[in-house]
Amino acid sequence: MTAPGRAHRRSVLGMTLDALTMRQVVAACVEAVDGGGRLDIGVVNAAKIVTMRRDPELRRSVLDCDLVLADGQAVVWAARLLGHRLPERVAGIDLFTELLAEGERRGYRPYFLGATPEVLALLVERVRRDFPGLRIAGYRDGYFPVEESARVAEEIALSGADLLFLGMTSPKKEIFVRDWGEATGAKVVHGVGGAFDVLSGHTRRAPRAWQRLGFEWLYRLLQEPVRLGPRYLKTNGMFLLLVAAGLIRGRGRLASSADSLE
Repeated sequence: MTAPGRAHRRSVLGMTLDALTMRQVVAACVEAVDGGGRLDIGVVNAAKIVTMRRDPELRRSVLDCDLVLADGQAVVWAARLLGHRLPERVAGIDLFTELLAEGERRGYRPYFLGATPEVLALLVERVRRDFPGLRIAGYRDGYFPVEESARVAEEIALSGADLLFLGMTSPKKEIFVRDWGEATGAKVVHGVGGAFDVLSGHTRRAPRAWQRLGFEWLYRLLQEPVRLGPRYLKTNGMFLLLVAAGLIRGRGRLASSADSLE
């Protein structure tokens, strides 16, 4: 199946993003499940874009996905600033819940892979409460050695899952999707990162107003300043430098074009 976003792809900061709305992404997922296709979905925020520049394996794993979406509001703003319009932010956690709702309506079977056993149990309890008509194919925590990846993929395939959600950290989830996504038999594979922690109630998500202002990262920082402070200082600062460099290059190209017309 050809990913529907390829005609809407934008090159931003040396990587390719799909300029799609949430509605378009959900429609593409429905088409994949109903039409017997496959979609691997990758999401990026400012921190991941920075990390991808120094981690070639993570970069390959993300860019090999059928759809690569702007998970962070800062990425949407940066793309627009650089002249590459993205219609909206498609946050991984929001896509996760949209697909659960769609799965309940259409009879799709999800599988949850990731988090600790305790968080996973709370997540499954929450999903069953919020989506009582959803048929869960199965679930497994994310603390397994790499050597067991083939067996985990086989377990998912035997479950008959249509949708696979991975609540694991980067780059483990991206590498699993790249190496074993097809073997799971799932029609849609979506790495949701920390969404399991949020939906289980283990951590809190920023209020909507903070999300709209692009301050979701700040809300997380205020909750865990010691752990996240040094990381955000480094990645957010580097992201701003990348955007500034992109603006400078863009102005240089414009100046060169103007000179050639004289």
